[in-house]
Amino acid sequence: MDAELLRSHLGELDKKTSAEWYAGLSQRKIEELHFHNRDRDKKLTESLPKDTFEVLHGNKKYYSTVEKSSSYVENWLKTHVPGKTFLDYACGNGMNAIRAANFGAALAIGLDISDVSIKNARAEAEKQNLTEKTYFIQGDCENTGLPSDSVDVILCSGMLHHLDLNHAFPELKRILKAGGKILCVEALDYNPVIKLYRSRTPSMRTEWEKNHILSLKDLRFAKNFFHVEDVNYWHFTSVAAAFIKIESLKETMLKLFNGIDSVLAKIPLVNLMAWQFTFVLRK
Repeated sequence: MDAELLRSHLGELDKKTSAEWYAGLSQRKIEELHFHNRDRDKKLTESLPKDTFEVLHGNKKYYSTVEKSSSYVENWLKTHVPGKTFLDYACGNGMNAIRAANFGAALAIGLDISDVSIKNARAEAEKQNLTEKTYFIQGDCENTGLPSDSVDVILCSGMLHHLDLNHAFPELKRILKAGGKILCVEALDYNPVIKLYRSRTPSMRTEWEKNHILSLKDLRFAKNFFHVEDVNYWHFTSVAAAFIKIESLKETMLKLFNGIDSVLAKIPLVNLMAWQFTFVLRK
C-alpha cells in the first residue's frame, strides 16, 4: 500500500466519534488513556507545585543521561526510514514520528491512545511544516485498524510494557510488511535497585505498566512472531549523572559513566542489570 492510499485509510479511521472510541476500550485501556492525558497536558504539568511534580514526574531527570541509547535510536532511524512508511507506535507527543519525517520517511504515522498526545503531536508537526509528511491519530495499539502489510518500519519506544503482548505482537506482525523491522526500546526488569525505585514511586506508573516491565521471557515470546536481532543493553552507571548539579562536571562524569557502561554491557548476566535494552524484530 502506497503512502497516499494509507493516508486515505487513516482519514477514515479518524472519523470515529468519541463515543465509538470509548465504547471499544477495556477498563485497563481507559486507565491508560486518562493517565497519559494527565502526563502530557503541558498546562497542567507546568502548573504543578514542585513537590507534586516530583511525585508524578520525578523520574524525568534520569532521561537526561540517556544520550548513548538516544544516539543509537537516532542513527537507526536515519538508516531505516528514508523513503519508507514509518509508524511511531504509541507515539506520545510525536517526537519520533516528526524526526522520521525529517529523515525522509514517505509517511510518518503516530498512533497513541491519548488524545492530548495526538493534539500535541499535530501542533508540533504544523509548527515544523510537516503536516503533509505526517499523520497523527488516536488509536488502540493492540487493535490499530491499519491495513495488513502496510508499514515498513516501526518504532516502539518505551511503551511495550503498557500493552498486552499477547495482542500487541500479533498486531505488529499483521501490519508490518514482509522484511520490515521494528526497533524496540524498553526498560529491563532485573536490576533490584531500579525495581525498588519503581515499587516506591507508584504514582509515576499505571498498575498494568509497573507489573509488565520487559524481561528476556518477553524476547523469547517475541520469537513466536518475529526474528529477534541486535539486542543491546544500556545505562548501568550513567543514571548517577542525573544527581550532578554542576553542568560541566555532569558532562565529564557522564562520559566516564558511559565508558564504564560500554564495558558492562558486554558481560553476560551483568548486562541484565541495565536500566534499558533495545532489540530489533524482523518479519
